[in-house]
Amino acid sequence: MAETTHTTTEAIPSSEHKGTFPPFDSQTYASQLVWLVIAFVALYVLMSRWALPRVGAIIENRQKRISDDVAEAGRLKEQSEAAIAAYEKALADARGRAQAIANETREKQMAEADARRKVLEDDLNRRLAESEKTIAATKQAAMSNVRGIAEDAARAIVERLAGKAPGDQAVSDAVGSVLKG
Repeated sequence: MAETTHTTTEAIPSSEHKGTFPPFDSQTYASQLVWLVIAFVALYVLMSRWALPRVGAIIENRQKRISDDVAEAGRLKEQSEAAIAAYEKALADARGRAQAIANETREKQMAEADARRKVLEDDLNRRLAESEKTIAATKQAAMSNVRGIAEDAARAIVERLAGKAPGDQAVSDAVGSVLKG
């Protein structure tokens, strides 16, 4: 086996690094322009025949989907507005029915309360009339007894003060004049 040693003193040929950057080399400039035109035309044909129609179809599909979605949203909005209007109408009808039922119930209860009040008032008036009759009879009886009691009391007072009992006619006349006056 032979060993090869490389020394660092060997120099890389300097002719390899000399010259200008290839795209800026004036000797290759014409061929670069030809290849640029060929690549541009090939890219243009490829894009116009294959990529751009696909992109156009995608854009058309998106535009169609967007317009369909907008139309669907408009249709759903109309349906929701119709549903809201129906709900509000049903709610207003229900409120009206509830108000009518409440008014009818209130009037019915007021009529029942008036009827009960009238029955109670009639019963109270009847009882009041009976009580007034009873009071008048009691007052009449008491007044008839008052005269007798007043005569007895006057007789006892005069007898005690004077020491002698007055006559029945004199006591009766004195009590009668006091009760009238």
